[in-house]
Amino acid sequence: QVQLAESGGGLAQPGGTLRLSCEVSGSIDSVNNMAWYRQAPGKQRELVAIITPDGTTHYRNSVQGRFTISKDNAKITVALQMNNLKPEDTAVYYCNAAVRAVGAPWSEYWGQGTQVTVSA
Repeated sequence: QVQLAESGGGLAQPGGTLRLSCEVSGSIDSVNNMAWYRQAPGKQRELVAIITPDGTTHYRNSVQGRFTISKDNAKITVALQMNNLKPEDTAVYYCNAAVRAVGAPWSEYWGQGTQVTVSA
């Protein structure tokens, strides 16, 4: 069984910062891409940032230059540093990872989501 556990999030003022973290646990054989998605009320879930096994990163245009995704291979964690937050960043943020559990095929796993609210 593979689990993704998120932490961080909360309330921030416009221009403020927050940091999200996600730990992958379980009987893990290998991890491929790790990513953060978000879903605002009434909108579809959208990709925010992704990091590949070799550390290559990609961001949606609206967060480029403000958000940074990083990972710790030893601890199997992925983080999202969010700077210069804007009200439009308000959403539930989800951790996502492609994982091959021991004795199982590659599968996509999701965290439970953590609320980020940007408001004055």
